[in-house]
Amino acid sequence: MPLTSVTSLVALNQGAGLLGPFLGPLADRWGPRAMMLLGLASLCGGMLAAAALPIYATVLVALLLAGVGKSCFDPALQAYVGARVPWEKRGLAVGLIEFAWAGSTLLGIPLIGWLIGRYGWRSPFLLLAAFGGASFTLLALILPRVPSARPAGPAGIGLTQAWRLLARRRPALGALGYSVCFHMANDSLFVVYGAWLEKDFQLPHAALGSATIVIGAAELLAEALIAFFADRIGLVRSAVGGVALTAVAFLLLPAVSRTLPLALGALFFAFLAFEFTVVTAMGLFTEVLPDARGTMMGMLAATSGTGRMLGGYVWLWGGLAATGTVAAALSLCALGSLAWGLRGWHPRSA
Repeated sequence: MPLTSVTSLVALNQGAGLLGPFLGPLADRWGPRAMMLLGLASLCGGMLAAAALPIYATVLVALLLAGVGKSCFDPALQAYVGARVPWEKRGLAVGLIEFAWAGSTLLGIPLIGWLIGRYGWRSPFLLLAAFGGASFTLLALILPRVPSARPAGPAGIGLTQAWRLLARRRPALGALGYSVCFHMANDSLFVVYGAWLEKDFQLPHAALGSATIVIGAAELLAEALIAFFADRIGLVRSAVGGVALTAVAFLLLPAVSRTLPLALGALFFAFLAFEFTVVTAMGLFTEVLPDARGTMMGMLAATSGTGRMLGGYVWLWGGLAATGTVAAALSLCALGSLAWGLRGWHPRSA
């Protein structure tokens, strides 16, 4: 398949995340359980279609449906956790959920590669459809319902009402500013670390998998740290401290990466700090807009997809030194937005 066609598939799948501001409020209107089931149904339908009719147009629609399903599922899941899990255990809950997410990535990608090599490229679509169908059945059978966030008549909260509610809350606006800047900072490194390792250390493409393993291990460790320590430290302290630590990691990355082991170690630390901060903040943000949690998490999902074009331009302009400096500066902007939003905030005041 031509590279431009693959790029179109990926762009369409990722672009579905921009639907978060429209799909997130539906979790407040219909309840998060219904949106999670809708997201899984969208995923299953797309995967089955791609397996049954393996042509480019069908695969394009399948990946679009998978992206839409993720945009339905993720904000609804986070809203559900916010509604069902006490604030004192919120860090444990989001840490365990993200631990499962990171673990499935580390196990699933090699499994899909093996399936393609042994049974052809259609086989992963069938496997994903089966897993999606099993998840749909389990959630439908065992997941208790959560009422819509703010019933307004029989249909629940409306779209424009949810947006107005978000726009009037300083903690919510601070969270969105943080999300834009912090994910832009990370993406400016994430999209170029392969090119950096290849250029500075002559690392062949086949060996770049070691860097992916390092990042995956950092994510798993971060989820474990969150599950065990975030609630003890406090989600606000964990998120604010994590942003500051990530800024330091980005700033020091060019200086300490003199050899390949040091470079991989610096990458590990940077992504560990970033993942710890993002997931901790996710638990925190489930409480900043408790009367419209789906709207809040949907908006955050949309703002987190920024920064990929920035990363490429900064790298071309100034290499790793410029990338690290810009990432650190954006992290400090995220810290300022977070501090502004949370000034005087307490979960019970929300």
